[in-house]
Amino acid sequence: MGESNLSADALVSGLGKTMHRAGLAAPRALSRLTGGATMESWRFEAGGDAFVLRRAPSLAFMHDRPFGHATEAAIIEAARMAGVTAPEVVTVLEPDDGIGSGFVMRALPGTPDPRQILIMERPDRILREVARDLARIHSLGRDDVPPDVPELDYREGIEGLCQQFEEAGGDRPIIALGLRWLMDNVPDRIEPVLNHGDYRLGNILCEDSHLTGVLDWELAHFGDPHEDLAFGCMPVWRFARYDRPALGLGSLEDYFTSYEAESGRTVDPARFRFWSVYRTVWWALGCIRMADFWRRGEDRMLERVVISRRTSEQELDLLLLFDEADELFASRTAVNDAHDRYARKGEASSGEIATAISEWLVSIKDRMEGHDRFQLAVARNALGMIARQDENKASAEDRELAQALLCGERSVAEKGLVERIKWQALNKLAADVPKYPALAIARKKWTGEE
Repeated sequence: MGESNLSADALVSGLGKTMHRAGLAAPRALSRLTGGATMESWRFEAGGDAFVLRRAPSLAFMHDRPFGHATEAAIIEAARMAGVTAPEVVTVLEPDDGIGSGFVMRALPGTPDPRQILIMERPDRILREVARDLARIHSLGRDDVPPDVPELDYREGIEGLCQQFEEAGGDRPIIALGLRWLMDNVPDRIEPVLNHGDYRLGNILCEDSHLTGVLDWELAHFGDPHEDLAFGCMPVWRFARYDRPALGLGSLEDYFTSYEAESGRTVDPARFRFWSVYRTVWWALGCIRMADFWRRGEDRMLERVVISRRTSEQELDLLLLFDEADELFASRTAVNDAHDRYARKGEASSGEIATAISEWLVSIKDRMEGHDRFQLAVARNALGMIARQDENKASAEDRELAQALLCGERSVAEKGLVERIKWQALNKLAADVPKYPALAIARKKWTGEE
């Protein structure tokens, strides 16, 4: 499990070496920040200033990444020099520090909490500043960043997703449908720009209706600027604001207009749609991979296994994406979402035991604080998944259908197939993440249920 097992005292000791090397005061008041699906973040004070340590949960976790933290730190600094609201990196961890791979940056003001940001008075102003920052990021060229920053070849990217799909079992018909669509609709290459790669609510800081920081640059790469534009607009990152398709902050028209004014580029709706589908498939597969990180021991954080079950969110979002624009995929008959419910008798089921544990966790919630409190909430979500007894596990039939869709041997034009896929998606998400906002929207659209 590696460095993820380090105690707070060990981190403080290693940080002391790091800060001394940078000519800064010793750290104190170290605390783990909540969130972070891949990297850890720790806030601390030194010499009266606030800093954040960003580190990998283990060195093994960095093995398949295109570049390390030194390159990420250099990208952040280049962006900051270009006027992006990026943090100042003060030092990069070294092996002798004994606390793994990462870097230290000065803390910025503002909150990363999407729900706090979405209720700020001027979301329109935040959206304009987001468009400004993206335009400045996209202005950076090859000479501005280290040479190991990769370029995403569109077709190679799709091939990589197909490989991930097979490694995950190749048995998800909806993901197969998305991959087939990507292969059939890949656009021509355009002059690449630097992409942040993860620009969305949750990775930006805001205060008083202003953008104050852009975080988490580990996925930076060169590619189509529409990829960055589309990613932040995915439903999962809008946090129920379906009335504001641009990052949950405003309209796509306003977003595109602001970006075009700042960048001098014209937004192509077709390319935006392609990357919306691409990144939805990408995140669906990324969620699945979280379980593998946990199984291999690279990071045994509870959050990994819970995030892996969020694949069903992206599967439903993908179907809704196709529903929006493709007449072929529009529902031809109502989806039957009804299912029998039986009163349980006899001994307690595993689901009832999970419910009992979840209820007990509520009783100790007030004794927790910081990251422990966050992990308690994650644990309750995990127990809820068990309690709902997910009966939508992949079967041999699912794999057969998925492979046929991927190869183009079967399509959604087949009678009854659309309805079957939608019904399965509704039931799977109802078991995995029943509070996901798109579930109610899809259920009303496809079944007529409120």
